[in-house]
Amino acid sequence: MNIYLISILGYAVLLIGIGWFIGKHVKEASDFFVGNRKFSWQLLFTTLIAANIGAGSTVGVTGLAFKYGVSSWWWIGCSAIGSIILAYFVGPKVWGIAKKYNLYTMGDYLDLRYAHAFRGIISSMMVVGTLALFSGQLIGVAWILNVVAGIDKPLGTIIGAIVVTLYFTAGGVLSAAVVNIVEVVVIFAGFCLAAPYALGAVGGWSGMEAMVAANMADPAKTAAYFAWDGIGYTAIIGYFLMLVPAFCISPGLVGKIYSAENKNVVKIGTMLNAIVQFGFAFLPMILGMCAYAAFPDLKNPELALPTAMKELMPFGVAALALAAIFAAEISTADAVLYMLSSSISNDLYKTFFKPDISDKELLKFSRAATLVCGVLGVLLALWMPNIITALQIFYSLMTVSMGAPFLVGLFCDKASTKGAFSSAIAGVTTTLVLQFANAGKGLWILNAASTGTLVAVIVMFASLYLFPNKKVLQKA
Repeated sequence: MNIYLISILGYAVLLIGIGWFIGKHVKEASDFFVGNRKFSWQLLFTTLIAANIGAGSTVGVTGLAFKYGVSSWWWIGCSAIGSIILAYFVGPKVWGIAKKYNLYTMGDYLDLRYAHAFRGIISSMMVVGTLALFSGQLIGVAWILNVVAGIDKPLGTIIGAIVVTLYFTAGGVLSAAVVNIVEVVVIFAGFCLAAPYALGAVGGWSGMEAMVAANMADPAKTAAYFAWDGIGYTAIIGYFLMLVPAFCISPGLVGKIYSAENKNVVKIGTMLNAIVQFGFAFLPMILGMCAYAAFPDLKNPELALPTAMKELMPFGVAALALAAIFAAEISTADAVLYMLSSSISNDLYKTFFKPDISDKELLKFSRAATLVCGVLGVLLALWMPNIITALQIFYSLMTVSMGAPFLVGLFCDKASTKGAFSSAIAGVTTTLVLQFANAGKGLWILNAASTGTLVAVIVMFASLYLFPNKKVLQKA
């Protein structure tokens, strides 16, 4: 049997074992959803960074670096900017409200701030978008297993889904947080070793530059490959408008914020997460560029990361590095499952179908919902073409529909339910029209999603004066 596969599967069994051990202590829905609000800054940091470094930040960004070079950094860089906003502005504010009103999910807040109906619509859209996000993580796992063991995409996605679904179903956010500690150690050990080894294999930065120049045989293309704006301003602005809001309003990240012990924990744990994101952004960038230097004819850019790790470094380092990729995909997948299970069970089922459900019944339903989502994620992963497409569906849908209503409503008492609906409808409609009628192009150099986001923001601010809220939520 393939030694790389044995290493990865052994690691997967360890994660499942930890998850089920922790799951024995999860008896109520509050434990499952918010860890009984006992997270220290260390635990909050590990579970946030583990959620933020997934298939997009590893396999996806390395694929972008393979094609576009240095400018691939902006994907994770923009995410880190969003994390700073979450740390010092959004996170402490929403934590206080969640603590005061005993909120479990983002949907709980939207219900409290606006209305049942708005919560239902946003939660329904988030289920669709989050399934796309979950499928992206499974695609990342599939590509790893394909490179190291020749396992085809369908079987690879099934293996990934089984691992994360089993340990998350057992203990929810608490088991995920403890498992994340192991995953974070493996992720950073693997990537911090992999990048220097990959650079060494291609003759250092100067050697890599020479190989890239030879592969491209075009000075202009080579210069763009090593430029910070090489991917184009449209893409960079699109990343900024999509990812900065997304990483300070994501239901999965906000739900983890709810689990913090106090506001100071929120600030420290989340800010440390942002700092680490800024630094980590260079590692997949370097690995993708090294992969292009060594394997320019690689047909699928999303195979660049596992290929580089397998081919450009010795077995011991390669095994750890491949386990690190696996850990990154799995760690983000559990955050995604949290969003799915909480949206379906708490935001939809409890709110609209069984308001009087007991805490233990809700826990049971949440676990069942998690298993169903695992199956649906596999089916969607088989249909999705690549990781970045899957992630863009989620981030665009979330930012356009929920960004302005959530952020404006959090800091401005005048924000009304009518304004929230108007903003979401205007933003989503604009995005869809431009996406399908204008080939995804928006205003000026903006894409469809970026234009939709700006429209949503404008409508939300206009609503403050056209139909302001008369019911003020008590300060947390």
